[in-house]
Amino acid sequence: MTRDNAREIAVHMVFELGFGGRSADELLEEELTRSRFAQLGEEHSLYARFPNEKQAQYIRALVRGTCAHVPELDDYISRYAVGWKFERIPRMAAAIMRTAMYEVLYMPDVPNAAAINSAVEIAKSYEPPEVVSFLNGILGSFVRAEFQDTPPRPEKPAEEAEG
Repeated sequence: MTRDNAREIAVHMVFELGFGGRSADELLEEELTRSRFAQLGEEHSLYARFPNEKQAQYIRALVRGTCAHVPELDDYISRYAVGWKFERIPRMAAAIMRTAMYEVLYMPDVPNAAAINSAVEIAKSYEPPEVVSFLNGILGSFVRAEFQDTPPRPEKPAEEAEG
């Protein structure tokens, strides 16, 4: 499993948390299990392999962190979604942006460009092209505005990203 696969699984969980009812820890306890992956793997190849411990830690950190910072992340999305009310943004697009913004803000080992590029690639599987462009624009504007005085994070070699 690659980091991009682990990130997409985390996005699925963040999306699911958007419907309320369970905490991040409850959701992770139910969803991040071998039996649940076996069940989901029959329908979606993303779940064909269970994450190793490093990948599972990354998924947990991303889901818990994103969930803990939803109001802050939604505020950023609203600020950079010029001409759009947050309620108009598709739920999957919001989950993708929340996850990418959390990585940019709180996971310094993830290069900003990697978080954004991965978010755009994930969005291409779930949203129409105009929403993907919108999402890309918001994330790009967010990074440029919020980190204008910060040097960019270096890209990691591909073998490090796999974990």
